[in-house]
Amino acid sequence: MTVADISAIKGIETVYMGNKDAEVTTAYTGDLLSDVMGNAEEGCVLITVQAHKNTIAVASLSSMPAIITCNGRECPQDMIEAAKKEEISLFTTDENQFNVSAKIAKALGC
Repeated sequence: MTVADISAIKGIETVYMGNKDAEVTTAYTGDLLSDVMGNAEEGCVLITVQAHKNTIAVASLSSMPAIITCNGRECPQDMIEAAKKEEISLFTTDENQFNVSAKIAKALGC
């Protein structure tokens, strides 16, 4: 699926759309950024509650095209600016990580 497909999933709102055609091949759910850096695969969407600009740095290092922040966490302006600079798409939702992970898994055909 592509990053644009994430924006079509019910309950997920787009904060910033980077490369809408970037391919999303898998997902990783986690909040401990050192764990994310060590285990997330290139091309994954990160599902997390970590809504700050360090999350963008981790996504950039791991070549992630998108991040979804859960539990109604708002993305601060410095995070949005960092996402624009790195062309990483940002999404937010009021749903928890479990529900979002299930939706992404379904969208990926898992």
